[in-house]
Amino acid sequence: MSDIIEKETKLIAVYARVSTSAQEEQETIEAQLLQVRQFADKHAYTIVNEYLDNGWSGDSIIRPALDQLRIDAKKKIWEGVLIYDPDRLARRYSYQELVMDELREAGIEVIFVTTSAPKNEEDKILYGVKGLFAQYERAKIAERFRIGKINRVNLGHVLTTEAPFGYTYIPNMGKRGTSEYVFGYYKINRNEAKVVGMIFKWVANDGLTLRAVVRKLQEQSIPPRRSKRGVWNTSTLSTLLRNQTYIGKAHWGSSYAVVPAKPLKDEKYRKIKKSSKRMKPESEWLSIPVKAIVKQDLFDRAGQRLRENFAMMGRNKKNDYLLAGKIWCACGRRRAGEGPQHGKHLYYRCTDRVYSFPLPRTCNEGGINARIADEAVWQKLKQIMSTPALMLSQVERWMGNHKSNESKRVVMDIENAEKQIAKLNGQMDKYAKAYSADVFTLKQLKGYLAPLKEKMAVLEKSLAQAYSEQLPKLEMATPTIEEIELFAKDATKALDGLRFSSKKAIIGKTIDKIISTQRDLQFYGFINLQQIHVEFITESRYCRFAQRGEVHPVQSADAQSGGYQQLSFLYHRTQRGDCGSVRFSPVAISRAFSK
Repeated sequence: MSDIIEKETKLIAVYARVSTSAQEEQETIEAQLLQVRQFADKHAYTIVNEYLDNGWSGDSIIRPALDQLRIDAKKKIWEGVLIYDPDRLARRYSYQELVMDELREAGIEVIFVTTSAPKNEEDKILYGVKGLFAQYERAKIAERFRIGKINRVNLGHVLTTEAPFGYTYIPNMGKRGTSEYVFGYYKINRNEAKVVGMIFKWVANDGLTLRAVVRKLQEQSIPPRRSKRGVWNTSTLSTLLRNQTYIGKAHWGSSYAVVPAKPLKDEKYRKIKKSSKRMKPESEWLSIPVKAIVKQDLFDRAGQRLRENFAMMGRNKKNDYLLAGKIWCACGRRRAGEGPQHGKHLYYRCTDRVYSFPLPRTCNEGGINARIADEAVWQKLKQIMSTPALMLSQVERWMGNHKSNESKRVVMDIENAEKQIAKLNGQMDKYAKAYSADVFTLKQLKGYLAPLKEKMAVLEKSLAQAYSEQLPKLEMATPTIEEIELFAKDATKALDGLRFSSKKAIIGKTIDKIISTQRDLQFYGFINLQQIHVEFITESRYCRFAQRGEVHPVQSADAQSGGYQQLSFLYHRTQRGDCGSVRFSPVAISRAFSK
């Protein structure tokens, strides 16, 4: 059997990426993988894992598969990373160098199919120059596209994928550069245009509000072009009534994409970073003449009515809601603040009635008195942060559950790997016995054993990794009793007499979610005792953060008699750099919240 022992092959991982959904549909990632696998077979590499980022831009280094690859590189699961081309790793040269240096420091070799990775300083310089020229060329191509679009718009071409309600977009026809070529344009959709005219008249002539228009459209069974519920939305109507396309002035370049300052979802991975838009000054808009549906006078009167309705709306007053953005209804919808009678009474009400309009609401949960709920949650949170026994009990409970779950997962991984290794050993023994009985030749035996040996090598590495992680995973950093007691002592002094903004900052950083009914509230969250230990939030432009283990009071610009700004959010001071968090889940408050 010694004749069939082969030299151990290099274990590698594969990374592939495509930028857009269009590329995904064209299966370009499969084309990358095909080239990579052929390259691996040619050089006798064994592919252990494939990390695929489908639809992720190379301009961002924050990608789920790439992050996982960087984490796994430190675990020594494989010895090298095979990538089709450097621009699949990142578009920017600086990002490429950052990831490649990180992998090299971990002892991982970086291999490209289309080019060789730099091996010395001269190679690095040459590689860098190539990367900068490629980045410059991409910038030039993007600028050419932008200039080309501007020229087409100036010639009256409509650049869009979907026309506004009331129009149908007729795409480009014929071969570009020939006399038969006709550029895309808007054609009036008679049925939809009739509805557009009715909406403008209802607002301008009859003085209907947007919600009244929604009801009227629902009563007449007039659906929007696209809607899962089949009903109109007030925001859709507001946009429609302000769209100058209906008076014959379509626009291009009226806005530009930006990264949202306050994203609706705080996601670590975002395929599109610039998911919000900001309007440009109207003087920078490029106008495209199209056929009008409504007259200028009707359009102006509808706009004036919208402005008047907004000015007279009773919901313009902004009220203080401590739990805004954190409180949810038991039905799964968010609760939003509402202040009837000009803020005399404040409530958190389920948003189901807003999203269901004009259809009947599906949630019958009543409103919650906001002032009572705010005070109850604040006092309970304050009690937890000021009482060492409560924090310690939460730490012990959470750590017990976490260790139990981690231990079960590691044991399951080990058991699964051992079962698969035993199964592979059984199969190899069968092949060896068959070879001894002259059932097949040595060449055939090698062909049968090669894939089994590859699987065995991967499993043995995974098993060794699981054994090495079994104990460290259970040793988690937790705050000590002394740290918790000192934190509670400081919190007792600091949490009294805070402003609303300071309370809201603490709620935002400690509470994850509040589930509420008119009878009880349950909130979940954690008090982070890691990284930042003492933080001052002030209203002074001279504010700054304290360094670990020290406090720097900051004097306000308008402070009188030498007083300092109030400590508004506290993290515990500690000399340890590895302290954990106090996690609570759930904390229940039972009382009547409907009054």
